[in-house]
Amino acid sequence: MQETGLKPKIHDLSSIGVSTSGNVYWNQTPAELVELALVNGEGKLADTGALMCDTGSFTGRSPKDRFIVKDDLTKDEVWWGDINIPFDADKFDALHQKMIDNLRDKNLYVRDAYAGADKTYRLKLRVVNTKAWQNLFCHNMFLRPESYKLQEFEPNFTIICDPDFKADPAVDGTRQDNFAIINFTKRMILIGGTGYAGEMKKGIFSVLNFLLPTENQVLPMHCSANIGHDSLDTAIFFGLSGTGKTTLSADSSRGLIGDDEHAWTEKNVFNFEGGCYAKVIDLTRDKEPEIFDAIKFGAIVENTRFHEGTRSIDYENTSVTENTRTAYPIYHIENAVEPSVGGIPRNVFFLTCDAYGVLPPISRLNKGQAMYHFISGYTAKVAGTEAGVTEPQTVFSACFGAPFLPLHPTRYAQMLGKKMDKHEVNVWLVNTGWTGGPYGKGSRMKLKYTRAMINAALEGALENAGYRKHSIFHFEIPAVCPGVPSKVLSPRETWQDDKGYYAMANKLAEAFNKNFEKFKDFATDEMLAASPKPNLNFV
Repeated sequence: MQETGLKPKIHDLSSIGVSTSGNVYWNQTPAELVELALVNGEGKLADTGALMCDTGSFTGRSPKDRFIVKDDLTKDEVWWGDINIPFDADKFDALHQKMIDNLRDKNLYVRDAYAGADKTYRLKLRVVNTKAWQNLFCHNMFLRPESYKLQEFEPNFTIICDPDFKADPAVDGTRQDNFAIINFTKRMILIGGTGYAGEMKKGIFSVLNFLLPTENQVLPMHCSANIGHDSLDTAIFFGLSGTGKTTLSADSSRGLIGDDEHAWTEKNVFNFEGGCYAKVIDLTRDKEPEIFDAIKFGAIVENTRFHEGTRSIDYENTSVTENTRTAYPIYHIENAVEPSVGGIPRNVFFLTCDAYGVLPPISRLNKGQAMYHFISGYTAKVAGTEAGVTEPQTVFSACFGAPFLPLHPTRYAQMLGKKMDKHEVNVWLVNTGWTGGPYGKGSRMKLKYTRAMINAALEGALENAGYRKHSIFHFEIPAVCPGVPSKVLSPRETWQDDKGYYAMANKLAEAFNKNFEKFKDFATDEMLAASPKPNLNFV
């Protein structure tokens, strides 16, 4: 290792069982971590000042290799299955010791951080990394304590992350040599064999998705959130990839609370994170000016490439992966609010990209429908988004974040329903996908219309718009909306083919009902009553 001029800071890691003969770099600044990463050969500087790094063979999360230790604390609480895969407590202890032994001669990068902008509910994290750039990722993505609070910082959850440590599946109980294992009793996450930094971020999200409902009756959410000039004018945006969650919440006229992970308490909505982790594929300043300009010194870009002969990032390059990303602290966004907290939301938006052209561009949901569609978490993939996708495909992800939910989805949905009742919240289903026909025949909903509908909802202009019910899904469709042609509000009218529209609507309704079968045993009558009802009389 070359000389950097940086002196490692001496602290004690014995409380988490870690010791090393190498250097320990503790709570380094972004500048120090960038310098260390460059000296270590972990990345290169782009002309914007951002650090460009590769994550190795894993360019995304590995859901089948994410485990939860099954013990007395979790055995009756966790929704076990393909998402929450049980792991033996003794195997965890043995693997933990192997990781610690493997760290004994390594340089370590340690960070103390928070998860949760509301101090009543926040986690105090200690992250131990073997890569400087991954420690910079944690600086960007988690909340940064004031320097005076670091002097006597006592963590209540720990992450140990070593991308170069590989498990032996036959001995260690993992599926492959990579793993991410959460132990709620030991309050620790072990991550090895993968360089994808998002495993740390999503590991803590999963932790909060377990702890907040079970210990505090607080609703954790996979959503973005922003706030108007009125401190009570908070809006929440749920949506899977490609639905416009980041784009629609990044409104220059509103303050950004956060772009991905939040909680809803009895008093507020607060961000879990201190930064943003955004996709950058095909990024331009015209499309996403806030994200584009946030990629500067201190930011990280993952798995991107430079234009040949330059240090300028080629955002169209997919030679490594289509899941190219940037991680930057939220203070890189000009209109971010500090602290990242807003009041009780007045409006909640479920964003979906319906490639079948069935769902209205905006509709209002009652409580039962809101819980049903929250559990469903629907969107659609279109041709070209993934290898082998040649026609629209339905995608359902419970609560718009199934891979991160340790509890059964109906528990989160019931919490949402209670909050709707208590606070008289409007819930809107917004289709940012196709209109006038399915993908290949119709056209994508114009962004200006979607923005106009969301603004109308936020401003209360849809309160007395006059509504009609959808004949199959039964949610309410506004008759008028400022800035939007009335015909656009009715998907059936845009098709000009009633028979074709209702055939497709029935097909989508059947897909919803088939998906919901796995939740029926835990669903309430109010949720079940909101199921769409295919009607062959329309065909």
